[in-house]
Amino acid sequence: MLVKAITGSKKYWAWLIFLLLIIGSGFSCYLWQLNKGLTITGLSRDVSWGLYISQFTFLVGVAASAVMVVLPYYLHNVKDFGRITVLGEFLAVAALIMCLLFVIVDVGKPMRILNMIFYPTPRSMFFWDMIALNGYLLLNIIAGWHALEAEYKDVPPPAWTKILVYISIPWAVSIHTVTAFLYAGLPGRHYWLTAIMAARFLASAFASGPALLILLCYIIRRFSRFDPGREAIQKLAAIVTYATIVSAFFIGLEFFTAFYSQVPAHGIYTLKYLFVGLEGHGRLVPFMWTFVLLIIAALVILLNSSTRRKDGLLQLACAAVFIAMWIEKGIGLVIGGFIPNPFERVVEYVPTLPEIMIALGVWAVGLLVLTLLYKIAVSVKEKAA
Repeated sequence: MLVKAITGSKKYWAWLIFLLLIIGSGFSCYLWQLNKGLTITGLSRDVSWGLYISQFTFLVGVAASAVMVVLPYYLHNVKDFGRITVLGEFLAVAALIMCLLFVIVDVGKPMRILNMIFYPTPRSMFFWDMIALNGYLLLNIIAGWHALEAEYKDVPPPAWTKILVYISIPWAVSIHTVTAFLYAGLPGRHYWLTAIMAARFLASAFASGPALLILLCYIIRRFSRFDPGREAIQKLAAIVTYATIVSAFFIGLEFFTAFYSQVPAHGIYTLKYLFVGLEGHGRLVPFMWTFVLLIIAALVILLNSSTRRKDGLLQLACAAVFIAMWIEKGIGLVIGGFIPNPFERVVEYVPTLPEIMIALGVWAVGLLVLTLLYKIAVSVKEKAA
């Protein structure tokens, strides 16, 4: 089956070359960072987690969202998801690879990661996050690949793969729960110190991940002879709708807790900084209001079943949800959590050009992996059709 990944049209190879060029640019900037250290980034004493960790946090949610097609298909026998289950699993694989790469580029010297292996600390949430992410990556690679291989050979998948799938369902929830605990377990950061952090993470994950999968299904339908199925897409759209509502509701709860109580320790200063600015600083205000407008626009389309069933409008809504959740979690949540600092001062963070190029390089690696995996999966499904 691997041969199918290196056969394709001129457009396919042009896309691969484009991604390789971005990867090369990002890697050259990473070599510079490896030599000079994190001083080439916009990180500082006051904002120690920036673009790298914010992308890591967002992509963990994208990876966890694979459960939204695996669970209905395997536990509730929703046959419509059978055609796209492997697409969800392969999306999780690509997202997890990006997650691990963002951790590597963030720690400065990658050899430091080995300390978690050689000197494990079970009391540390970082240790459990490592176990959760790598375990979920292996589960999706093994289960997804063997299921696709069985389809390629036109035989039933091995019985043990279903056991791995059942294990992967709670594991998917655990990877984003443990990631949320990394934030909620830091009492010095008031904005993150909330009992619903894990619930917020899961809600946004179940909105952004399926939204991206819907867009990928439309791309596959356009550039191949494989049709993921209209009913599968519509069922995913319903999941995106409800998850987006819940995610917006949870964010609203944070506003109520902060402003009704008027207790600064509940993140009132951070919310002011994010949405109206604080002490003359407000770099993230345009981003956060873009998030609000995108969520409203998406829900206007998604809540109406007639507009949700129109392909063009559904694609717009899913793109809006994905971008909105990326802004809220990939920018606002992580960076906003450091403002103000423990001395109640505002120290803003702006990523540098090398930092952005490295992040784009990691995204390009993920897209390259996703493209190759989807090329194999779609080729197999075209043959089986």
